[in-house]
Amino acid sequence: MNEFILQKQLQDYVNSGLYPFHMPGHKRRMSPAPGLPYAWDVTEVSGSDDLHHAEGILREAMERTAALFGAARTWYLVGGSTCGNLAAIRAAAPAGSEVIAARNCHKSVYHAIELGGLRVHWIEPPLDPVFGVYGSVPVREVERLLREHPGVRAVILTSPTYEGVLSDIRSIAALCHDREHPAALVVDEAHGAHLGLFTQETDGFFPVGAVACGADLVIQSAHKTLPSLTQTALLHLQGKLLSPEEVERQLEVFETSSPSYPLLASLDGCTGILRERGAELFRAWKEKLLHFDRQTALIPGWRVLCHGRDSVGNHPDFYAYDPGKILFRREWDGKVGQDGKNRQDAQESEEILRTRYRIELEMRCGENLLAMTSCCDDEAALDTLARALQEMGENTAFQEPELRDDDSQRNGECRSPEPQDDGSQSCDVCEAACSRGEDASCASRLPVQGMAWMTIAQALARPRRFLPEQQAEGKIAAEYVWAYPPGVPVLAPGEEVTADYLRYAAACRSAGTRLYHSARGAQGELCVVQSADAEKDCLGRETV
Repeated sequence: MNEFILQKQLQDYVNSGLYPFHMPGHKRRMSPAPGLPYAWDVTEVSGSDDLHHAEGILREAMERTAALFGAARTWYLVGGSTCGNLAAIRAAAPAGSEVIAARNCHKSVYHAIELGGLRVHWIEPPLDPVFGVYGSVPVREVERLLREHPGVRAVILTSPTYEGVLSDIRSIAALCHDREHPAALVVDEAHGAHLGLFTQETDGFFPVGAVACGADLVIQSAHKTLPSLTQTALLHLQGKLLSPEEVERQLEVFETSSPSYPLLASLDGCTGILRERGAELFRAWKEKLLHFDRQTALIPGWRVLCHGRDSVGNHPDFYAYDPGKILFRREWDGKVGQDGKNRQDAQESEEILRTRYRIELEMRCGENLLAMTSCCDDEAALDTLARALQEMGENTAFQEPELRDDDSQRNGECRSPEPQDDGSQSCDVCEAACSRGEDASCASRLPVQGMAWMTIAQALARPRRFLPEQQAEGKIAAEYVWAYPPGVPVLAPGEEVTADYLRYAAACRSAGTRLYHSARGAQGELCVVQSADAEKDCLGRETV
């Protein structure tokens, strides 16, 4: 069965012999660079279709994809998940309205908040004390904020996170919808396009995705974990809370009016591959990852998040985890290795993996290293990664971590650390990390959020100035600061610059992690709102 329908229709059009006295300028006669599929680069002419008013081959292609993912409607995106986040949030939350959002969302979510002048009630997910990554969004926090702010129009979450942590979307969706005035649940699932596909064929190895869990709008980057070209993404609509007409209107605002047919063909081709061979590919993907787990279960010198002997049960604030992500870091007891050398840091480990083992990782941030997998991976490549970790860990002074072998909490309710007498939170894992001298405020995590004194839009509209970073503590930020990847702002306009942020920025520099500043000041400077310190007293302590 030929599932690559859009590609066949494009080729039929190319073979029709019609001469293009229209865009694009290469006229399907001159390739801009060798290897580009320029012959398929057609525009909206008779015989093709218009992405923003799809009535022919594109509508049929998107309907095929919607059926595969179980969505009521699906739109192809050629501007990545960024375009989808902007359109989805604007469709769900009109200008000036209130929303609830997770603090660890991608910067495109912040840009949507900025453009819409939205008032935000932030949720900061709990921090995993071992890896320094954010856990799941607590359901009870969503419930509390929905109760305290009945005017909220949308709840915006990222699940899975860049590192693979999922939230309890089903329970959060139920809370959003079980109100007198329901709030739309918008889930940035950019890193989870594979979730929910072929769950029966893989015995639930991969968690269920946000579409099946009842989210209203779900944005996925097909190119991140599925066989599709970079920049391709999907926007899924579910339920009747939001109208497809409003979603389409916002896509017209935020997406190009000249979509690339090679990218659109890639999305339909990805759908075709999954319809034809998806079950087979996903079963093989599962077996490769299980084999990697067996190989890494006893490797010294490394801890691999939720792989090997680690599991979701060891991370109290994880609701579930995507096994397609491999996040790992060195595990040290403070001694030198058997060869007498000092410990090898993440930057050196990354370079050894690249030069000696020919492995290019997705990310290094602080002490964490991330390898992304997909259903297209070669088993030999995963074997090489496991062998590299084994060989690199053999000569390290290693303190065996105490791990649970069961995975009973994979789909359980998140558990939070116990509150202490002083109001702080503590857990056995955190205390163990502190006893090893690990810094919980390392560059692998976001700093604690400062007070939001004004909306993002208000902060960016005010007069601003640049200050040396160390003089900016207590000031109001007038720019975004983020590490890329993953593109999550560590400081947002309107927030107070805290001492914790300054420690985080210093830790990033020490670890070789670059921070990007939207205001593009001189090195070591931070852009802040130009106002007297006393002005904050006039602004009021309203969470925005």
